[in-house]
Amino acid sequence: MDAKFSSTRPINNTVISGQTLLAWVGGGLLLLALGLDALWGRLGQITSLTLPWVGAAAITAAAGYGVVPLLRSLKAGQFIREDGPQAHLKKAGTPTMGGIFLIPAGVLVGVLVGGAQPLVLAAALLTLSYGFIGWLDDWQVLRRKSNKGISPRTKLGLQIVFAALFCLWVLLTQSSTLTTVALPLGLALPLGALFWPMAGFVLVAESNATNLTDGLDGLMGGTGAIALLGLGAIVAPTHPELMGFCAALSGACIGFLVHNRNPAKVFMGDTGSLALGGALAAVGILTGQLFPLLILTLLFFAETLSVIIQVTYYKATKGPDGIGKRFFRMSPLHHHFELSGWSEVRVVATFYAVTAVLALMVIFPLSPA
Repeated sequence: MDAKFSSTRPINNTVISGQTLLAWVGGGLLLLALGLDALWGRLGQITSLTLPWVGAAAITAAAGYGVVPLLRSLKAGQFIREDGPQAHLKKAGTPTMGGIFLIPAGVLVGVLVGGAQPLVLAAALLTLSYGFIGWLDDWQVLRRKSNKGISPRTKLGLQIVFAALFCLWVLLTQSSTLTTVALPLGLALPLGALFWPMAGFVLVAESNATNLTDGLDGLMGGTGAIALLGLGAIVAPTHPELMGFCAALSGACIGFLVHNRNPAKVFMGDTGSLALGGALAAVGILTGQLFPLLILTLLFFAETLSVIIQVTYYKATKGPDGIGKRFFRMSPLHHHFELSGWSEVRVVATFYAVTAVLALMVIFPLSPA
């Protein structure tokens, strides 16, 4: 491999591997978020955030040492698409479907610390439901021995069905408090009945956005951990039980990184990525924090937007030969940076930093004067 693409760099006579860099960046950013929160005087919340975060991280990391070898023995290896970055072909055979131990661990701890309250149970069931859709897709990939799972129409249909059931439950039980979207500066956007189709759209869009983001070693695990921790801090003043749920899933993502950091020993698959998006959206809907959720997860939507732009531009520029032009070198966006000469570790570290900055931008206004 050309030296400029290597993920190992000598600095002051010390070699820093991609694994160590990811651990430093992810851990450092999360500690920064916790440290700033402590400076703002929320020591009680810090305890509530830290305990489920550490507990879920430990359980997930420990579970991985048993599940990852099992997945390998079952030959649950990932099939890499041939039109993707050529450097990824060496990842073929790496076990996938790691969400089967990531998501249950996070949800279990989240429900326990949340006291199995109705809102926590609702968020947990939606998360598990989207994880089930992802599992079906991963299972079909493995069964067919290709990178094609269930059809896009089937996947979207299942997402819409579970989103509709979730929104119906929220409408019947929480409708009196969920008709507006909180905006900056204490403003609010009253939507009335329009809140519910928007909520359904957010569930489907968020889960697909996190699914597209899961394309590099440690990428969705780290950005998901930061986004969930940030969302937990946002909802803490009004919904401490959901704060604990977010913290637990964030910790589970960190525990998963023990096995998913570069070079990954396991991928989370759709089982994990769809569930994480569902969890973020569910908490945002239940707390009325859709605008902060949008800012917090802008990186995920940038990934989605890059795919939309790529497909649209390609179709619009098709010539007589049926071949169009590409706006990006490759989509989603993280592949564009890879093909622009960035190492995989550099892309992941940069996306961690962007997600952390977005999280701090949203959390900062919550700080007391």
